[in-house]
Amino acid sequence: MSGSGWFEPSRPIRVEGGIRVRSKRGSIGERWWSRRFIDILESVCDPGRLGRGRSYARSGQVLDLELGPGLVTARVQGSRRTPYLVEIQITPYAADQWRELADALAAQALYRAKLLAGEMPPEIEEVFRACRLPLFPGRRGLDMNCSCPDWGFPCKHLSAVLYVLAERFDDDPFLVLAWRGIARDALLDALREAGVTTTGAAAGSGSGSGEHGPGLFDVDDAPFTDRLAAFYEPSVSPARLRDRTGLPVPPPDLLLRTLDPPQIKARHIPILDLLRPAYRTFADDT
Repeated sequence: MSGSGWFEPSRPIRVEGGIRVRSKRGSIGERWWSRRFIDILESVCDPGRLGRGRSYARSGQVLDLELGPGLVTARVQGSRRTPYLVEIQITPYAADQWRELADALAAQALYRAKLLAGEMPPEIEEVFRACRLPLFPGRRGLDMNCSCPDWGFPCKHLSAVLYVLAERFDDDPFLVLAWRGIARDALLDALREAGVTTTGAAAGSGSGSGEHGPGLFDVDDAPFTDRLAAFYEPSVSPARLRDRTGLPVPPPDLLLRTLDPPQIKARHIPILDLLRPAYRTFADDT
């Protein structure tokens, strides 16, 4: 018995063909979305069990993992002959909530284009937050269970599955959204449909004084020879270009999320893990 719960002191049974994470040392998770998920876990979970979970994930103790809307299931081989059953649940969003999210994402042309190209823009978190539907589960957003007798939370078996899940997110960012209840193809179809609707509405408004007024880049077509004298003059008022009201506020560590992480560590800690809280502190002070 320990102060944080009972756990098996013996070593786990080694298995062949288990799921091994690629990371051999240091942090697990390379892309901004998987690191965001890991940041949440490491802020709420017991560091000791997370460390043992990383060892399990690196040695291939997770036998399998299945992800569906709101639920991840896995089997983890511990020191007993029968593998432990793990379940990790979050709240999946309903169809009407995903319609709202798809409309909000399609309204941002850059985000829509990146998603259609298979990329996960860092600003997507802000779009979800604006709809009051968080992309990642918070401190109370994870419901986790394991069939092992460890009273601690989460146990090392759960921790191992969470790290394997983070690397799955590395490989396919759309799994983050699938866990929230929408498959990749369904989301992309919704974005394409919403984009067509938005384009049609903008075209219908014309360049006159419609209900919503002209778009930012609505410019009357004119032959090039008729524009020579004013070729270098802006077609849009600089004041309108400066107007950024309504745009989401970028997170303070946006640059760190966007760039590929440098292979630099300080005392075995990835440099991004050291820089991220500093960026957030700077933003809080301004």
